[in-house]
Amino acid sequence: MSVFFDTSLLVYAQQAGPKGERAADLIARGGVISVQVLNELANVLRKKWRRDWPDVEAVLDDVRDAVDDVLPLSVETHSIALEIARDHGLSFYDALIVASALQAGCETLFSEHMQNGRVFSALTIRNPFVEGAAP
Repeated sequence: MSVFFDTSLLVYAQQAGPKGERAADLIARGGVISVQVLNELANVLRKKWRRDWPDVEAVLDDVRDAVDDVLPLSVETHSIALEIARDHGLSFYDALIVASALQAGCETLFSEHMQNGRVFSALTIRNPFVEGAAP
């Protein structure tokens, strides 16, 4: 099963507790992210958690090492995201995550804040913190 991680999982993986442990376990199994996810993670680490740049860079290095692939954003990804946002009522940045996951050929998108069980073509959104929603 190919999976894509939303930013929230990478954020939780930096924390202690059940959600942090669950997120870290899923990431250790492998998956895909996009540059958008790395950018959002960097922003959370800097702005919300006030981590210094060397720490932010170390976390991003660790994430890149842990995942199977980091996909670039392209004009095609942007166009697909616009269609998804328009046709399915997602915010543009959530649609960009869905578009990236679709382009990667992923079957599962792990996300805490998108609708659990929602399907986009062959991609299903799963909230890994909901009982029975994720492996």
